[in-house]
Amino acid sequence: MSPYPNMLAPLDLGHTTLKNRVLMGSMHTGLEERGDWTRVAEYYGERARGGVGLIVTGGMAPNAEGGVFPGAAGLYTPQDIANHRVVTDRVHAEGGKIAMQILHAGRYAYGPDCVAPSALKSPISPFKPRALDEDGIEKQIADSATAAARAQEAGYDGVEVMGSEGYFLNQFLCAATNHRTDRWGGDYANRMRLPVEVVRRVRETVGPDFILIYRISLIDLVPGGQSFDEVLRLAHAIEAAGASILNTGIGWHEARVPTIATSVPRGGWAWVTRKLMGQVGIPVITSNRINTPDLAEELLAEGAADMVSLARPFLADPEFVAKAAAGRTKEIAPCIACNQACLDHTFQGKISSCLVNPRAGHETDLNYTPTNTPKRIAVVGAGPAGLMAALVADQRGHDVTLYEADARIGGQLNMARVIPGKEEFHGLVDWFATMIASSGIALHLSTRAAPEALAAFDEVIIATGVTPRDPAIDGQTAPHVLRYTQVLRDKAPVGARVVVVGAGGIGFDVAEYLAHQGPSATLDLPLWQREWGVTDPATAPGGLAPDGPDPTPPARQITLVQRKPGKPGKGLGKTTGWIHRASLAAKGVTMLGGMAYKRITAEGLVVERDGAEQLLPADTIVLCTGQDPLRDLANALPHAHVIGGADVAAELDAKRAIDQGARLAAAL
Repeated sequence: MSPYPNMLAPLDLGHTTLKNRVLMGSMHTGLEERGDWTRVAEYYGERARGGVGLIVTGGMAPNAEGGVFPGAAGLYTPQDIANHRVVTDRVHAEGGKIAMQILHAGRYAYGPDCVAPSALKSPISPFKPRALDEDGIEKQIADSATAAARAQEAGYDGVEVMGSEGYFLNQFLCAATNHRTDRWGGDYANRMRLPVEVVRRVRETVGPDFILIYRISLIDLVPGGQSFDEVLRLAHAIEAAGASILNTGIGWHEARVPTIATSVPRGGWAWVTRKLMGQVGIPVITSNRINTPDLAEELLAEGAADMVSLARPFLADPEFVAKAAAGRTKEIAPCIACNQACLDHTFQGKISSCLVNPRAGHETDLNYTPTNTPKRIAVVGAGPAGLMAALVADQRGHDVTLYEADARIGGQLNMARVIPGKEEFHGLVDWFATMIASSGIALHLSTRAAPEALAAFDEVIIATGVTPRDPAIDGQTAPHVLRYTQVLRDKAPVGARVVVVGAGGIGFDVAEYLAHQGPSATLDLPLWQREWGVTDPATAPGGLAPDGPDPTPPARQITLVQRKPGKPGKGLGKTTGWIHRASLAAKGVTMLGGMAYKRITAEGLVVERDGAEQLLPADTIVLCTGQDPLRDLANALPHAHVIGGADVAAELDAKRAIDQGARLAAAL
């Protein structure tokens, strides 16, 4: 019997059948804009080979004004169609199916030519859109239908019309962004006219035997958002207009509620999709924070959806479905929802990849091919850099020995995973343990490798990590002063009033750890919803609680300070930094920038700003003032390869460490 009978069951759409109930959700990777279509084809082909039932591409603009940025990918010319045919042919050759997402950004478009229902600038773009007239609206409808026709000509199995996340069609639906008084605005019947007309025109253009997914916003999470009665009304109209499937969209990009970050509970939005089940006659897909086969199976078995959408998990492991079907679930590289190499890269104009899997988006230039000259390789340090280097070297056929001074693997990851909201790091360390155990790697824990013991190896990789930086503050040796390692790793007792010195990623993590009390909201959905002010859109339009967030009181009084002027947290992740800042603010944490650290006294930390000294009272002071590379062994072995924190101590940068380890081992 199949280990996942519901997830692996086929889905009959009438004119075609999907081989299982798993959708690879849309992700913009930046690959199409690079113009290397072989590379795009390899990216999607590898995921089709991994067994996913249906792939949806990143968003393709129907016209220039609808692109998320100037030059965004789309299907505008015959050459574009030929380029996309390279992708669809590859996916089909691997036994897969693929749909193209049609995404019109509306006022979210990052360019001066953006258009929208009304001339209202979004809070996440500097450009005020132009309000469309009747002819302009007709052009957007026609261009969307043309994009679908071109997708069909390019060999796609279907299209997904993007109607959620606050993009163009979603902007027409909500009164807060649609101030029109013509037939495209006003009451809900008028506001929903455009998405329904787009779906109707697309279906008319492509005919009956073509998958047409509509991405519907089930909970907007913005003031003035749709009520659930309105969402249901739209769902019925979209079905009648010809959609094959309804896919769940959660929240607008400008919403101040996290929707996919690692601190969001797993499957934390499936309850919204469940409200739609039984209300329409076409399949419904649930999405967001579904990252294990067990969770996918559970949601399908309990009737929360007909199909599950996983996006980032297919960056982490293209073989997600194949491994699950083969009973190799523990070998699935886990998506930890960190956003560091995927969404952060997208919004920085970089190729999207994955912290856990550096090959994502780099399938043509980073390959772990078997070696013709096996070597004896020593890896010193079982943190993220050393673990990845050891695994890739072993996979390629080298004889690998891994030394770790601690009694367990994981290195700095073991501190990250004790932070409330970062529980996904447990799964990453467990995955590394599984892969090491099933490899040919000789693992030596509680072992410090001496230079003489490494002389017999052909190659030595030093991944010994970092040591906390000495901030040289007068009085820092006092007993009430702790390093962050003593707090997170050694569980040293901490007083009721705390000053955290240093407001980088570690400082924020320490503040979150010390402010927390009670169960982690990431593991308790009702608690998480209260903390972020989320409620049923059937009772409050948009799904925002009328009384706002109701955070758990903090365990301690905390002040977070940094030397650098400006607001602390500016250097945090582009798509997650605001979440960390908002979370600490909700816990009453005071965040101060531009502070010179003068001295530590029994009463607290004396700082100076603008020439004036002040005392920040504290029972405990925690130093999070950066790291230095731990290079003693590297200095003794000048010909060794040095990676990870031992090479560059930049915060706790697991993304760079894992990528560096993988690329070095791939080249040896």
